Amino acid sequence: MNEQIRKVEKKDIPELKKVLDSSELFPSYLLDDMISDYLSNEKSTDIWFTTIQQGKPISIGYCAPERLTEGTYNLYAIAVHKNQQGKGIGKKMMEYIENELKEKGNRILIVETSGKPEFKLTREFYIKCDYTKQAVIPEFYEKGDDKIVFWKKLTE
Repeated sequence: MNEQIRKVEKKDIPELKKVLDSSELFPSYLLDDMISDYLSNEKSTDIWFTTIQQGKPISIGYCAPERLTEGTYNLYAIAVHKNQQGKGIGKKMMEYIENELKEKGNRILIVETSGKPEFKLTREFYIKCDYTKQAVIPEFYEKGDDKIVFWKKLTE
């Protein structure tokens, strides 16, 4: 498997929507609006990235700076196509974005996820990537769905 992780390009959008549909991260029709500033604004501080395998995107990642902070980013989305999960691609994506942020002098990456049982593997994934569970906000997303916040310091 010859894989490359790189920043998203406009031509990637159709395949990225397939990744979203297969992973059920969020409805793929939302992608166009979510990524429009990144694709049209050269000063955007958002980072969209993907893993390319055999010329096609098989993953998607999105992070952006936290407002009113210095050097803190939030990873809002990360997903791997269902057919490619369990092969270490997600871990490589986390390493990629952490390195990108470190190289630009950023200090912290946070990740938020659901406390629902179906997100147990997601929470375990972040722990395996050396993130620390820092907060639980009860019933954040809806009744019975807590927000779990993970944190990682990127620089010493």
